[in-house]
Amino acid sequence: MTVIANRLVQALMVAVLIGTATFAMMRSLPGDAAWRIAAGRYGYDNVNQAAADAVRDELGLSGPALPALLQWLGDLAQLDFGVSLVTGRPVLAEIGHQLGASAGLAVAALLLSLLIGPPLGILAGLRPGGLFDRVLLVLSTGIKAMPQFLIALVLIVILAVQLRWLPAAGHGEARHFVLPALTLALGLAAVNARLARDAMARIAAMPFWRFAQWKGLSRRQTLVRHGLRNVAVPLVTYLGLQFVTLVEGVIIVESIFGWPGIGHALVHAIFSRDVPMVQGTALVLGLGFVLVNLLIDLAVRRLDPRETA
Repeated sequence: MTVIANRLVQALMVAVLIGTATFAMMRSLPGDAAWRIAAGRYGYDNVNQAAADAVRDELGLSGPALPALLQWLGDLAQLDFGVSLVTGRPVLAEIGHQLGASAGLAVAALLLSLLIGPPLGILAGLRPGGLFDRVLLVLSTGIKAMPQFLIALVLIVILAVQLRWLPAAGHGEARHFVLPALTLALGLAAVNARLARDAMARIAAMPFWRFAQWKGLSRRQTLVRHGLRNVAVPLVTYLGLQFVTLVEGVIIVESIFGWPGIGHALVHAIFSRDVPMVQGTALVLGLGFVLVNLLIDLAVRRLDPRETA
């Protein structure tokens, strides 16, 4: 209960800090906010000064900033995130659609990375310093050093252009998940392979591991009974945090593959000066980070043998 109470306090602080910071940053951006909002509504070719002035009067953009911020915080206390200044739709409805697309892509990337990274890392950790361990170190370091946009372009050229196995972009079908999810998963797999390798090598050198084999357990039985649970603790911590990072940081991947996610939408909201959308999106992502941290704390307490002993 103490962990949950601490996270609730943290969530309240995150809400106030993120709302205030995003509001201040959006107000400080250069350019005419009314013109940008009008362009987002009607298109840049159809905007003139009269349309910008109408938007300014409608939204009260010329008024003082503090009352507007206090009104947003008051509405937030009633779980009202407001409406988009561009589309006129409720912010939560917009975020729900975009967050669902990004979360689906993030889940697919995490699952794919788990199929690739940890099994290779465990195999390398069982024989530290061997040929496979050295090869995996080189591959994981090289993949992690590559920027995501380069990995995406390489996959598009090979799998979409040359082999024509998969579509280069799009959304709505299962095959559209493969290239963007693989782009994200390779970087994750490179890191969690090293995490699994280091955890496995450390565990295999401990006395209880040798004692389990001395009792007559095979290597496979020892791994299943005593190894996997210990390896899972650092992996769960890392992957839980990486899930939030994926949802927040897939802007480049979403843009390359035409994925209608929250990162891509956040960029458009910033360009359009859609303050409620930017505040709502940042707030949801911040609270999501707090929630994932809570789930990680609970999961680690459940998995870690030292916590359940």
